[in-house]
Amino acid sequence: MTDFTTELMQVLVTKGDVTELFRSHLEQAINDLLATELSGFLNYEKYSRSGFNSGNSRNGCYERQVKTEYGPITISIPRDRNGEFKQQTIEPYKRSTNTLEEVVIHLFRKGITMSEIADLIQKMYGHHYTPQTISNMTQQFAETVSSFNNRPLNAHYAAIYLDATVIPVRRDTVAKEAVHIAIGVRTDGTKEVLSYSISPHESAIVWGDILSDIGQRGVENTLIVVADGFKGLVDKVSHYFPSAVHQQCCIHVARNLTKRVRATDRQEINDDFKTIYRADSLEEAEIARQQFIEKWQKIYPRPVKTIAENEYLLTFYRFPKQIRPSLYSTNLIESFNKKIKRYTKRKEQFPNEEALERFMVSIFDDYNQKFLNRSHKGFKIVQGILEDTLESL
Repeated sequence: MTDFTTELMQVLVTKGDVTELFRSHLEQAINDLLATELSGFLNYEKYSRSGFNSGNSRNGCYERQVKTEYGPITISIPRDRNGEFKQQTIEPYKRSTNTLEEVVIHLFRKGITMSEIADLIQKMYGHHYTPQTISNMTQQFAETVSSFNNRPLNAHYAAIYLDATVIPVRRDTVAKEAVHIAIGVRTDGTKEVLSYSISPHESAIVWGDILSDIGQRGVENTLIVVADGFKGLVDKVSHYFPSAVHQQCCIHVARNLTKRVRATDRQEINDDFKTIYRADSLEEAEIARQQFIEKWQKIYPRPVKTIAENEYLLTFYRFPKQIRPSLYSTNLIESFNKKIKRYTKRKEQFPNEEALERFMVSIFDDYNQKFLNRSHKGFKIVQGILEDTLESL
């Protein structure tokens, strides 16, 4: 049974929205065709080193709304650096589709094999593509996930963020599983998804596998790793990147703190805690922490003890002031994970791990292309300082 028919049966059993299922599959399929069409035009695989010297490269994308009989879909039109690429999947300026959606839905029903994709493209656009282009495009479909997972990474990152989100996956039964995600920020503020792993539960062992993976693919060091307080994670970071410092997410600490106090005290204790990680300097932060301890330790001795003894709470104060707001929490990666949640809600579940991987990698690809030339707030200003610090490690 194919992924599409599995989902279709599930929707029918639960009396869900069949139209939305077709609409979401159509949107994903057309965007996949557009992405592979650009790969065929450039004649090299995404992340391939041969593309560095090809004289042309990917340059993000722009979005269009297209009306279909299943509802409006958002199409991401890819661009090349030289402005030479002219996509053939959607006619320029066209705002509705007819036969295209029927053929693409047929593609999903048939199981999306490489040969069927080639047949589809040949039937629809045979006069536009050479046999070699068809070969390049079908190869890209087969190797997208593999290419993403094996692409070389930069040697140095200013910061690496780690966080996990849960998504329903079917193995024998459906259950929520943890998708572990690592995002790296370069010294110039550009960022990318470095690696990911899917596991039934969040685990320090899986985090260790991810850190080992990015090390094997070229990452030599990072200045700081920002994550929540997951047990065992600090040891894994110290093992694979011994020169990096660790920052525990202050927002996670605040959430855990407010869960352990009375509802009537939550707002006040949260406001007092904010004065610690929003101070102008480490000295002021330490004073604020001491004041916090003195005020609340008699009422809530155990929660306050965790604040007093947390050696990874104020690590971010070692870095330039311009980037501290980005370093004291995992908000940078959590906001991305929230988007993933929104994207996956309409699918309800994934029929297997492979289907989830294909879906996730397509999102990671979009993220990496989007932020390839965008500098995260504050980093560009202190780029020289970060580079000098990395060189001294």
